[in-house]
Amino acid sequence: MKKFPIDGFLIALALAVAAAFVWPELGAKNGYLRLDLVTSYGLSVVFFLYGLNLAPERMRQGLGRWKVHLIVVLTTFVVFPIVVLALEKLVPGVFPLPVLIGFFYVAALPSTVSSAVAMTSMAHGNVPAAIFNATLSSLLGVFITPALMVWYLSNSPAESIPLLPTIGKVVLLVVLPIVVGQLLRPFALSFVKRWSHIVKYADRAIIVAIVYSTFCDSYLAGIWSRYDLQLIAEIIAGVLVLFWLVFGIAVLLCKLLRLDLADQIAASFCGVNKSLATGVPLAPLFFADQPEIGLIIVPLMMFHISQLVIISFLAGRYGRRAAAAAQA
Repeated sequence: MKKFPIDGFLIALALAVAAAFVWPELGAKNGYLRLDLVTSYGLSVVFFLYGLNLAPERMRQGLGRWKVHLIVVLTTFVVFPIVVLALEKLVPGVFPLPVLIGFFYVAALPSTVSSAVAMTSMAHGNVPAAIFNATLSSLLGVFITPALMVWYLSNSPAESIPLLPTIGKVVLLVVLPIVVGQLLRPFALSFVKRWSHIVKYADRAIIVAIVYSTFCDSYLAGIWSRYDLQLIAEIIAGVLVLFWLVFGIAVLLCKLLRLDLADQIAASFCGVNKSLATGVPLAPLFFADQPEIGLIIVPLMMFHISQLVIISFLAGRYGRRAAAAAQA
């Protein structure tokens, strides 16, 4: 348990999914709790809080490691989509269409900030480079993720989404709140530091509410009556294959560019992480009219859990090696 600590956020997500199957009417669209309003406006709140917490001075410390930046951007937004598309071609018909969309959605998302940086620190990697790249990835994802999803959906049997209206929504609901958060940061910095735990829990509470509402709608639409636990097991297997393939490619790129171990850790950890905190709030923006949205975000939830467990294990190994080398 010390190696793989249970995250209270993961427990909350699991309880939200379970509650959706027990009482779906409570959190469904136009339900008693009106969580559809949280789904609609929670996205902006999440990214406003992200703007408040974004510290530009911390990014500047890792600015000069261009090889790390190159690997992280390539891995996150190029390697991931290519691997998912290749696997779709190599093993067609394994997953239903909503799950395929979910896997590409994972591939299109940016890296996560908090866990990538924390795991890099635990592994004695280059923390400033990890901070810079995880943050840069999140900012790039605001634009790249919608573009990738518009392209993918327009080339799949799924209902496509229009590019310009989607970009307009992203600017209004995502970019603008980040900018406002950054502008207010100098005035709200003391508040953010003093009440950081409340800001953190508010962010996560919105994500849990969106997950609950999403699964309520999917359950009432009868989506889950078509599938069983075998599909979940297959998704977990697919997530593990995707993780290790991309991680192996990231490590290979690090070796080809001759990065030292600290930079390799930062590049591979940031490159292979995917952000649940970004993916869940953005999902209603892309899939609001699709009753399968609950199934679409399952690969993301499974990937999030898997990356936490695997990277915690890898970070522990790297950390013990570094400690042993320091004592030698």
